[in-house]
Amino acid sequence: MKKIKYYYNTHSLRYEKLETPLRVRILQFFGFIAASIVTGLIIVLIVFRYVDSPKEKLLRQENDAMRENYSVFQERIKQLELQMSELENRDNSVYRSIFEAAPVPDSARIKDSEIKKEVTLVQSMSEDELVHSMGEQLNNLSLRVAYQSKSFDDVDDMVKHKEKLLLAIPAIQPVSNKNLTRIASGFGNRIDPIYKVRRFHAGLDFTAPVGTPIYATADGTVKEAGYSSGGFGNDVVINHGYGYQTLYGHMYRVKSKVGQSVKRGEVIGYVGNTGKSTGAHCHYEVHKNGVPVDPIYYFYNDLTPAQFDRILKLAATANQSLD
Repeated sequence: MKKIKYYYNTHSLRYEKLETPLRVRILQFFGFIAASIVTGLIIVLIVFRYVDSPKEKLLRQENDAMRENYSVFQERIKQLELQMSELENRDNSVYRSIFEAAPVPDSARIKDSEIKKEVTLVQSMSEDELVHSMGEQLNNLSLRVAYQSKSFDDVDDMVKHKEKLLLAIPAIQPVSNKNLTRIASGFGNRIDPIYKVRRFHAGLDFTAPVGTPIYATADGTVKEAGYSSGGFGNDVVINHGYGYQTLYGHMYRVKSKVGQSVKRGEVIGYVGNTGKSTGAHCHYEVHKNGVPVDPIYYFYNDLTPAQFDRILKLAATANQSLD
């Protein structure tokens, strides 16, 4: 039953029935609706700001777990990158140097890689950014692993041919020199015996009686054999492969022939005094990739450390060459 309200009318001195005009009732209704809406909005904002829905709680938990996993993955990726860098450094500085192979350039390992800045604020990254960043780093590592695997395959192939390589590297003296007394002139600038000026001497001069055997210092194929117009008289040039060549000059007689395969220690000729020579000796050169190098460092097969130290001092003497 609807309540009826009365009010005391001071003019008529009696209680009269309270009647609210329609206009006021309409305004009160809309005011109530507006207040309810505003109150509801405030409550909703408070709830959404401080209270998570079940779905939001689940998403937040998944997001936290993802960030934690990302940190773990990031740390693991750093460790893998350090390990890869160590392997690459070892590959270039150790494994390939053993076989005298050129190091693999970084551009060959990773053709289009760039150094990325570290992600400092993981919390500010979206899920897509996290996945993209991790994908790029894993792709970078995959490329490096692929090239490193290929490099190790090359090293493995070198190991299989190591024996041939060792046999192709000059490793003994070209004439018998047990007493280490036969080196007359070393590698470097020496006084020319004819022109009496300092000139570059590209090899070692071994004095020995005419007819002393001259030995191939490594396995190879005879490239030149016979009289040379370059001042070495009767000489022999052997191509050993792997970038190595040796020259033996001023021979009395050449024993080997062009195209002949020779073994280390095999007699290829005999000491003489032909060509531009001022005394019986064997002029010996070692070339690596077309560049003359000091032969003194290629006698490790038949010298002890003490003998090598002695012969090194003898070869370093700044004297006059014999050719």
